[in-house]
Amino acid sequence: MEEELRKEAQKLLEEGKVDYIIGFTPGSLKFSTTPLITKDKAEVDSLVVNPFIVNNLAKFLIDMPGRVGIVAKGCDSRSIVSLIQDNQVIRNNIVIIGIPCSGLIDIAKVEKLVGKDRDEIDDITLQGEKVTIAIGGKKKEFPIQEVLFEHCLGCEFPTPQEYDTLIGEPVREVGNKELSQKKIEELKALSPEQRWAFWKEQFEHCIRCYACRQACPACFCERCFAEESQPRWVSSVPQWQDNLIFQVIRNIHIAGRCTDCGECERVCPQNIPLRSLSKEMSNLVDEIFHYKAGLDKNAPVLMTAYEPVEAEDLIR
Repeated sequence: MEEELRKEAQKLLEEGKVDYIIGFTPGSLKFSTTPLITKDKAEVDSLVVNPFIVNNLAKFLIDMPGRVGIVAKGCDSRSIVSLIQDNQVIRNNIVIIGIPCSGLIDIAKVEKLVGKDRDEIDDITLQGEKVTIAIGGKKKEFPIQEVLFEHCLGCEFPTPQEYDTLIGEPVREVGNKELSQKKIEELKALSPEQRWAFWKEQFEHCIRCYACRQACPACFCERCFAEESQPRWVSSVPQWQDNLIFQVIRNIHIAGRCTDCGECERVCPQNIPLRSLSKEMSNLVDEIFHYKAGLDKNAPVLMTAYEPVEAEDLIR
C-alpha cells in the first residue's frame, strides 16, 4: 500500500494535478507518525501507511492554497465532506487518496498492556483480529479490541466514502461497538449528581490549551467564541465552570459535523475523556435527525434545512 501511495502522490505532482501532498511520514518517536505537507517529489517517498497514522489530516485543508492531494482514512474523508458542505473547501481543489483503515493502535494501551515503554518494544504488528507485540525476541498476541482507540472500535465507515483514488481493498467494520460505547454508557448510568461531580473533577484539570479545538476539523471559525470579549462567553482564566461551558458550547457547534475521529481526546494533555461528550452528541443527532456527518457532500448541513412539521420527539 505504501508503494502504491507513493507512486500515486508522485504522479499527481508530476502531472501538475496538485500543488501539495498531505500525508503521513515517520515520527520522531517509535511507533508514531507525523503529518507531511510537501510539494517536493522526493519527499513523497517517505509517505507511510500503518496503524499509527492517527492525525485527522482534513484540518490542514482549511486555508490551504491551490490544489491539494490528501491521504484520507474513513473518518478523515467524512471530515473532508463535512468541510465541503460548510463551504470551507472546494471539492474540485482536492484530490482524495483514500486509505481503508483496519483501526489505529493506541500506543498508551499497548504500553499499559505489556508494562513496557514504547522504546522497549521491538515491534507491533496488526493482522486481522489480532495484534502481535514483540519484546526481547519474544512475541505475544492480544485481541485487537485491547489496543485500538475507542473511536476505532465503533467505526462504521473504515473505508472512505468519498475519494478519487482508493489505495488497497475496502475493509469491513472493525472492533466492538459495545466496547466503544462503554465509557459513555457508564456515565449515562450515573445519577445527574454523580455525572456533575465527575465532569467537575475532570474540568478542574483542564488548562484551556485549546488543543482539542486546534486538532478538530469541525472547529473552523476564524474567531472562536471563547476569545470574544463583547460579549464574553467564558473567562480567560481556566476555571472548571468555564472549562465545562467551553466544551458544552463547542459540542453544540460541531453537532452534525463530528465524525468521531477521536482527535479531541487523543491530543488532550490532561487526558480528559472529551470523546464521551462529542460521541454522545453524535448519537443524539443520529437518533433525533437520522443524520450522520460527512456522508453526502450534496446534503444540506444539519440545522440548515427546515420542514413545516418538526419531529414529535425533538423537544423532550
